[in-house]
Amino acid sequence: MLELRTVTAGYDRRTPVVRDATLTVTAGEAVGLLGPSGCGKSTLARVAALLHRPDAGEVVLDGIRVHHYRHRAPRDRRTAVGVVFQQPRLSADPRLRLTDLIAEPLRATGRRSSVPGRVAELAETVGLTPDLLTRRPHEVSDGQLQRACVARALVLRPRWLICDEMTAMLDASTTAALVRAVEDYRTDTGAGLLAVGHDRTLLNRWCDRTVHWDTVTAPAAKTLA
Repeated sequence: MLELRTVTAGYDRRTPVVRDATLTVTAGEAVGLLGPSGCGKSTLARVAALLHRPDAGEVVLDGIRVHHYRHRAPRDRRTAVGVVFQQPRLSADPRLRLTDLIAEPLRATGRRSSVPGRVAELAETVGLTPDLLTRRPHEVSDGQLQRACVARALVLRPRWLICDEMTAMLDASTTAALVRAVEDYRTDTGAGLLAVGHDRTLLNRWCDRTVHWDTVTAPAAKTLA
């Protein structure tokens, strides 16, 4: 289970972006978090992904309270969560070919022998042809780059997926392909999903349940948003 318990977070303790947010995702469940732009959804998603330390409250992952975030988190904690961000060009190293972008987490965790097979498998899953894998981010479209970022998020077989506005910049066909790739992965592995967005129709179709930002945060956070 992934639990966010009365989480307060932001980038200045005097003006938190998120205040007293509580949200639970059970194993195998897909939960959509719906809210307007600028309300704090992405900050909460970063907390859930162990990328941002909350100012207050706690994150409980698989029954264990999280004490360390980002690179200070134990490897088994970090690799339990896969993340896809809204803007692929801000989350991809422009120097890497797409094949190396996908393989980066494998190399970082000492699994180099798994690179060829796993990259080929995931490239097919997300719809990347071999010629695209040899290109760098500036040589592909946003949709093609986001396909590589989804593959990177899945490469370590995480138990939890955080998709923060994953399809906001994509056309309908790419959106459908990437949602299908994530859902096929969840079906095969039983991974839980937190999908953050502002498209109610997409979240309702994609997720087992959709919760609105106003229902997970304290009144003060609504005022700030």
